[in-house]
Amino acid sequence: MIQVFGHQVPFIVLLLCVLLLARMLGEIMERFNQPSMIGEVLAGIILGPTLLNFAHPSPELKVISDLGVFLLVILAGMEIDIEELRASMKGRNSWIALLGFIIPMFSGIVIGLIFKLDIMLTVFLALCISITALPVSIRILMDLGKLNSDIGQKIISAAIFNDILSLLILGVILDLNGNSFNYQQLSFKVLITVTKVVFFMALMLFAYRLFHRAKGKVTIINHKFQNFLSYLKGKESLFAVMMLFVLIFASLSELVGLHFVIGAFFGAVLLPREMLGIDNFNKVQENTSSITMGFLAPIFFAAMGIEFNLLSITNIALLIVVIIASFVSKILGGYLGGRMAKLSKPQSFTLGIGLNARGIMELVIANIALQNKFIDIPLFSILVLMGIITTVVTPFLLKRSFAEVDKAEM
Repeated sequence: MIQVFGHQVPFIVLLLCVLLLARMLGEIMERFNQPSMIGEVLAGIILGPTLLNFAHPSPELKVISDLGVFLLVILAGMEIDIEELRASMKGRNSWIALLGFIIPMFSGIVIGLIFKLDIMLTVFLALCISITALPVSIRILMDLGKLNSDIGQKIISAAIFNDILSLLILGVILDLNGNSFNYQQLSFKVLITVTKVVFFMALMLFAYRLFHRAKGKVTIINHKFQNFLSYLKGKESLFAVMMLFVLIFASLSELVGLHFVIGAFFGAVLLPREMLGIDNFNKVQENTSSITMGFLAPIFFAAMGIEFNLLSITNIALLIVVIIASFVSKILGGYLGGRMAKLSKPQSFTLGIGLNARGIMELVIANIALQNKFIDIPLFSILVLMGIITTVVTPFLLKRSFAEVDKAEM
């Protein structure tokens, strides 16, 4: 039972209200060519302490949110092609990914120092400013019909790099267990955690090379795999097998002291598409998307809105500076990276704008930071607002910027 307006209400009733409003507002946002995630967060804000005070954080909501995070990072991982990632880091293209991450990270650290935030708050602030949400970037570029353009592909490649680097840094931070350290102790702790990350990445590289070598035997393996699936009598055996595959990597990351989302993400990236068969892979992706975006993700984003408390934001100056720095640093990083990659000024500017949407991955990281008590509600609320604003504004700016590029190329 959950306490609502001073009365005991069954959790399933509260879940019904949260999901219903989240899906309704999500649908409205979709019709305005915005990610449904924004409407789902707004649903939580409406039901939470900011407005109606109808719903509050609870252990039950946290369990569902964790499942939502798990499947969201799997979906993000399934969108990534390792060969595309390698291509994004070749030659001058690497400048786009590196500067598009480093400059926002630096700006976040500077903000933390100016406002005298502690080390952990500063690092998480910098991390959330640095990230580019791959699923949101894909959706925006698809809506604009620019996904397969040269600039669109560079945006996606940089977003892939940003997601992976952000999750690896997240793994390092979470291993610090929220303790207070001086800089010498912090350096030693980070060195230990980086060693764990290197060990984990070595396992991932071994798995990747193993699957890569197995490509030559795709026909044999695929045939045996299909025989195995036909032998199983349970429904949706393919989906269960793939979830087990990802859970192995999630468990490995937990065993070496990293967060489960790190392993889940890389497990999804390493799903052997060729050995499974494209049809099988697409079927798993479709099933995962249905469960995630139809049920778990709306609950997760609504739960974030419930955690959000507008009244907790007392440092308006910090809020304004974070939002401005988020736009300026990302656009500047993408612009400079584009110029280093020999792109024109309009193309480089468009690239910077395209990297600006935070959305899903930024909110996932902010939520993990809050649950692990690395950040407080005031900073969490600022990060949620920043994620929503950058995601809402980016499509409008990007549409105009692409129009300028098209005009310049005529």
